[in-house]
Amino acid sequence: MSYFCLKAKQLFKMSDDVLKYNIKLPEPTLRRLPWYLAYLKLLKDKGEESVSSTQISKEINVDASQIAKDLSFLNITGKTRVGYDVSSLVEVLEDFLGFTKTHRAFIFGAGSLGAALLHDNGLEQYGLRVVAAFDVNPKKIGTIINGIPVYNINDYNQKREELQVNIGILTVPVDKAQSVADQMIEGGIKAVWNFTPFRIKVPKHIVVQNTSIYAHLAVMFNRLTYNAIEKSEKK
Repeated sequence: MSYFCLKAKQLFKMSDDVLKYNIKLPEPTLRRLPWYLAYLKLLKDKGEESVSSTQISKEINVDASQIAKDLSFLNITGKTRVGYDVSSLVEVLEDFLGFTKTHRAFIFGAGSLGAALLHDNGLEQYGLRVVAAFDVNPKKIGTIINGIPVYNINDYNQKREELQVNIGILTVPVDKAQSVADQMIEGGIKAVWNFTPFRIKVPKHIVVQNTSIYAHLAVMFNRLTYNAIEKSEKK
């Protein structure tokens, strides 16, 4: 499973057929639900019929009581000595998270990162279908990447109206992030998946998911350095 697929899970808006839940979950809970789903799908593939919160806890390193609490937000409770029905739980989680409905998206910026996302076919497994990309580079405009056309950014409004897309993936250079985000939103985008390290400003009604690879690298490098120093001091 790719990094992009994992992060995709955290962005999507709920589809109309799951609004029956009418729940706005705490963000930490919402971020954990895809972890549970990924493990449950592995169990389902193996033919397992039931699972306890303790079993899930051992595999994904989340406290069993927290798992039970998270699932209770969706009115899901396990049976004593039996646990949760795996197939039913997979169905409910996929439904709630919006993975059962296709969400069309545009990519803004067809450079190295944008192109990598265009090549990530796994995104569609979780409901995200990229239907077009936009760029200002003449060498990119008019090309096809993994079957997806790259248009001039000036064609954005027309294509959004034509394709009725409301999710935009932002992968432009950092100095263009805010201006392109403004253009995306002005044209009708309702949710922005921001891959730039710049914290864009948006109106309150716009959904934003910030996913800076560089920020994750910074954390990883810092922890590596800390662990190395700590190990050295213990010798």
